[in-house]
Amino acid sequence: MKDVTTGKKWGQVRGIEGQELPAEFAGLLTGESQDSFFEVFYGQIQQQAQRILMQVLEAEVDGFIAEHQHLMDERGHRKVVRNGHAKPRQITTSVGSIEVEAPRVHSREEGKSFVSKILPPYMKRDPKLGDMVALLYLNGISTNKMPDVLEQYYGEGVSGVSVSSVTRMLEVCESEYKQWKERRLDDKRYVYLWADGIYFTLRSIGKKLCILTIIGVTPEGHKEVLAISPGQRESKLTWKEILLDLKSRGLEHPPKLAIADGALGFWSAVREVYPHIKEQRCWVHKIRNVLDKLPKSLQDSAKRLLHQIMIAPDKTEALRHYQKFIGLYEDKYPHAVECLRKDIDHLLTFYDFPAAHWCSIRSTNAIESTFSTVRRRTNSTGGRCTEDATVAMVYKLAMAAQSNWRRLNKYPFLEKVEAGCLFINGELAESEMTQMQKAA
Repeated sequence: MKDVTTGKKWGQVRGIEGQELPAEFAGLLTGESQDSFFEVFYGQIQQQAQRILMQVLEAEVDGFIAEHQHLMDERGHRKVVRNGHAKPRQITTSVGSIEVEAPRVHSREEGKSFVSKILPPYMKRDPKLGDMVALLYLNGISTNKMPDVLEQYYGEGVSGVSVSSVTRMLEVCESEYKQWKERRLDDKRYVYLWADGIYFTLRSIGKKLCILTIIGVTPEGHKEVLAISPGQRESKLTWKEILLDLKSRGLEHPPKLAIADGALGFWSAVREVYPHIKEQRCWVHKIRNVLDKLPKSLQDSAKRLLHQIMIAPDKTEALRHYQKFIGLYEDKYPHAVECLRKDIDHLLTFYDFPAAHWCSIRSTNAIESTFSTVRRRTNSTGGRCTEDATVAMVYKLAMAAQSNWRRLNKYPFLEKVEAGCLFINGELAESEMTQMQKAA
């Protein structure tokens, strides 16, 4: 069949960036079904994935042999040489099952054996498959049904994933969580901390589980999950235990700012563990709490005024809107006003930090946005997981989310914050600017 506009056969039609369309697709452009197209499409992806994996493995072996090419025996023969390929191995990946014949190396030098870092011995599945198992488990899919679900998602090649292997993967998730929870933090420094408690409904034990979470941002702008631990959101003892554990594992250098809601337990604990840390109350939680104390007929107008306080360009303007709120609602709704008044100083702490960071440090959305999806899944499925399994699965999915987080806006300012530079209404103080210019 020819393209009526060019006269070329479909197999010769130019694709993206001048590449020819693979001949395998030529027969599918004659009116065959969409399903047939995608069968060929994913088949091509699997072939490309297999080819790339083999090329990388060959390059890894070439590099190892080149690194040890100086090792010779008494006859001048190399001690580290190629040794053909291993038996074909099926590797389950996100694009389906692919067959790999891993190259082998023969080494006659003690302590110089080759072990692939890309495809370790006995590895049969993409480590990301564990993330899918965690997701399915939190969705309430039983271990008995999970192999069938995985086969539908990854293709028939994943049929080797049995109930016992799924159970082992879940146990691996719990083991990984325990190791992560005990990791050292000696070389870590964090400028900001977000803390919050996320609730999960667990029908199996008849209660809600609160997972206390802390996320930090490094001076380089990378956000990292620091703590995931079950506990009581309002409990000072639980929060203090978590913070002291972080400190005992090497987090001696105190962060500059902590962001959390009004839970007294966290603030009482952080003041004892890191007494010099500045405090920022979460505006999202505060607005919600204030509006709960007002009649519905007034909530829209009150919310607009609260937003004006929150997004004011400087502290003076924010205080002007705050006084307006007090004047409007203090007489008739003293509880709503008191809810705002008791934390107003800590609600405006963000003005002492770079303006580029305000959208990130005014609330605990860094945590809420990450865990809201996980929480919806467990709530919608009735929370069939046990407490230990839920914590491990939340950890697994949090790590997967962390790998996709982008850096904080204008992250170079974080080094100035860590150095103790003074910011006024989001701008670096003139005295600090002068000192920097002199140093330059």
